[in-house]
Amino acid sequence: MEELPKVIVLMGGSSAERDISIKTGTQIYDALKSKGYTAETIDMSPEIVEDLKSASGDLVFIALHGSPGEDGTIQGLLDTLEIPYVGSGVLASALGMDKFRSKLFFAAIGIPSPFYMVIHNKELEKFSLDQMSDRLIDSIGLPLVIKPVNEGSAIGVTIVKEKEKVKEAIEIGFKHGDELIVEECIIGTEITVGVIGNEDPRTLPIVEIVSDNDFYDFEAKYEGKSHHIIPARVSDEEAEKSLKYAIAAHRGLGCRDFSRIDFIVSKEDGIPYILEINTIPGMTSVSLFPDAAKADGLEFPELIDELVKLSIKN
Repeated sequence: MEELPKVIVLMGGSSAERDISIKTGTQIYDALKSKGYTAETIDMSPEIVEDLKSASGDLVFIALHGSPGEDGTIQGLLDTLEIPYVGSGVLASALGMDKFRSKLFFAAIGIPSPFYMVIHNKELEKFSLDQMSDRLIDSIGLPLVIKPVNEGSAIGVTIVKEKEKVKEAIEIGFKHGDELIVEECIIGTEITVGVIGNEDPRTLPIVEIVSDNDFYDFEAKYEGKSHHIIPARVSDEEAEKSLKYAIAAHRGLGCRDFSRIDFIVSKEDGIPYILEINTIPGMTSVSLFPDAAKADGLEFPELIDELVKLSIKN
């Protein structure tokens, strides 16, 4: 029987998503052990190079969320150290984490996304918050969505329905980054599509996300305030377009092994508008990607085993 590689699960770190990363990493570690792998966890720290060398693993399963695990930084380090890893490389990770620059890419390959503007905190040296707020409302209208360009798990995101709340939302966003993306708020059905594979990737069943809150925020994602409906309640045509766009995003961005692409299917025109791509989807007990895999007949340990084997073939 072929010997299984020793897998290092890299998790934790110091990002705002540390706790979620630990949950993800622990679940991945348990799955690996159940499939007979020799596995070890490493909590990301400034001593990461020494820790990786001491662990002597054959492969790293990156379970980090946010920077530096999801933005290409760790991927570049592992490439330099010549340590293979599960998931996307430097370019796809960096682009996928950046909500603004990934939109430029999606537009170039024909995937529709909500109309948006980008603001930088340096603009506050020339313009007041009132002026910035008025410009956004004049250009995009209300309601609108304000979110940091480089954060995940809906951290720092606000849906603004009233003019008086725009300034506060901008201030909240700038606490989590220098750049904010401000989008039109499309009313419709929020869905997500998981993708697995490399040369010939396949999609998982479409998941519809119903949040108890105003939107799929941090509390809804991780504290049981949302419901996953599989299959999603969208038309055949809307489903077909969503699956096509998901594969195009995964392939075009150069993702490896797996990704999850979020859409909002407009109630007005039926178009699936891409919101973002996740190159390291959450793997907690309440996460979307494992739920979609389970609906496709793939239990969590089998899912993790498949992803490891995909990465070995890269």
